[in-house]
Amino acid sequence: MTTAPSLPPAELHLAELTEANRPTQLPLLTRIAGLLATSAAVTHLLVRGSLASGTADRLSDVDFVVGVHDRDLPAFTSALDDLMTVTGGALLPGWRDTIVADLGGIGFVFLVQHEGKLQQVDIYLAPASRISALRRQIGGKVLLDRPPAEITTAQIGQAKACVAELTARPRSCTELLIEHLVLAVLLHKRVQRGQRFVAYAEWHKLHTATKDLIKTALAPASRFWGWYQLREELALTPIGRACLADLDAAVTSPAVPEAADVNGALDRVLVLTARACPNALDGLADAITAYRTYLELV
Repeated sequence: MTTAPSLPPAELHLAELTEANRPTQLPLLTRIAGLLATSAAVTHLLVRGSLASGTADRLSDVDFVVGVHDRDLPAFTSALDDLMTVTGGALLPGWRDTIVADLGGIGFVFLVQHEGKLQQVDIYLAPASRISALRRQIGGKVLLDRPPAEITTAQIGQAKACVAELTARPRSCTELLIEHLVLAVLLHKRVQRGQRFVAYAEWHKLHTATKDLIKTALAPASRFWGWYQLREELALTPIGRACLADLDAAVTSPAVPEAADVNGALDRVLVLTARACPNALDGLADAITAYRTYLELV
């Protein structure tokens, strides 16, 4: 993937956003926007959500839509984790977002250290060929608008195939552990804001991630879909029975969690991971320690 030199500040259209709304996240937004814009593959940067509408609070995430030339989408997607963890300050590789609406691309959530706090940065990668339609659909504020080089039909097909492959690929135990860590941050926000219905939905998603983690670790060749036949498949070994007990504790917890419930679920899944798939923790020990420290400061 080719990169261009750092762009002059004038090329990122931040003035309108700054005048409308001076959020505490603005320095982080500016830094990540500048980082993304250094790639010649990036054709557009949009900010959406509360930062774009002027309704952000201290818990608001930084929510980007990134247009990438269809030709470059596979390479840029593969490089995004390194870009965000090495240069962007993300603690962990990105979670492949399964909550965001389907806009013809693929979303990732990163947890980024910024001014002593843990901030959520959402990056939705979209093929440049989809940007015009996507802008009409989501609105938002345009930070960067670079006309892309010619996009061929073959390149559009290549980008679609990349998105389809990533969406269909089964998640590893490490990816499912990262999903728990991201969802815990989201849930703490919901609890603090009193967003009970959203908390209910994300709490169920966290339990589903726990189930998927157990099945991926202990029954990767399962013939059964979803929650079916868990006891029959997993209760054959002491590890399986211990994991089922953890899952039972999760699903019998309150339907709408409090902060202590979220923390308890996180403790439980870290113990479960160490028991069932310890290799998922390889290389993440320092990141998880930093994550838990920052989480205590939320």
